Amino acid sequence: MNEVTLGVVQFACSDDQGENLATAGRLVREAAREGANIVLVQELFEGLYFCQEESPEHFRRARPLDGHPIVAAMQRLAAELGVVIPVSFFERRNQACFNSVVIVDDRGDMLGVYRKSHIPDGPGYSEKYYFNPGDTGFRVWPTRFGAIGVGICWDQWFPEAARAMALMGAEFLLYPTAIGSEPGRPDFDSMEHWRITMRGHAGANVMPVAAANRIGTESVGGRTQSYYGSSFIAGPFGELLASASREGEAVLTARFDRAAMRQERAAWGLFRDRRPDLYGVLATADGARKDLTAPAR
Repeated sequence: MNEVTLGVVQFACSDDQGENLATAGRLVREAAREGANIVLVQELFEGLYFCQEESPEHFRRARPLDGHPIVAAMQRLAAELGVVIPVSFFERRNQACFNSVVIVDDRGDMLGVYRKSHIPDGPGYSEKYYFNPGDTGFRVWPTRFGAIGVGICWDQWFPEAARAMALMGAEFLLYPTAIGSEPGRPDFDSMEHWRITMRGHAGANVMPVAAANRIGTESVGGRTQSYYGSSFIAGPFGELLASASREGEAVLTARFDRAAMRQERAAWGLFRDRRPDLYGVLATADGARKDLTAPAR
């Protein structure tokens, strides 16, 4: 399928899983009515963003992929509407827990799981307490509507992740997200920085980038945090094609010509002119190539 419509939804979450699932379903249906073939829903939408605090009680939220009620419900919805849905969930696998996305195709089948690679740790975003670092590596899935690469929230700040998925054949880069206020920095607003960073991924890789963020104010364990919405779809040159407000539910759509974008990527030569032989420094932590066998000075 060459002409593809990408959809993004945003909404406020409660701590009622059934209520959140109903809201997500209603908005996904609206996106499908507007022609969306792929619909992105925000990060960990089944409940509150519990990572505001560190508490062992929140581990009860984690469930295995097999039989997960949210995933099963979204599988039925995807099959009914004929759309692809990346589904964010808190995954338990034996003794490990991950911040994961399962890709559900337009027949309702699970194509595979991506586990969040970059795990943040800061006031209001204490994810290292809950999530193991992802062990899947970056992944790209072929679907009837094109190949999609999915990162999760903090992954979106790393150009290496976007480029890796592009090199693996992605045609669309999608980021379910939970981002907003910064505890201890009430005057700081990262929204424009957040958008500009991802729009840069779109332009650098000549492919659309979309982010779905939550809205509203949530209280967890006596802590309160607000989320600034502003979900968006950027085009292959980084242009802002669709944008949600900071408040209020939203359904965004944008239509793309896959063949035209493929031609633009070839014409720009951004992948042809790469010099992987010069990029070894990217695989180091400190930016220096060192002979670790040489004696220290």
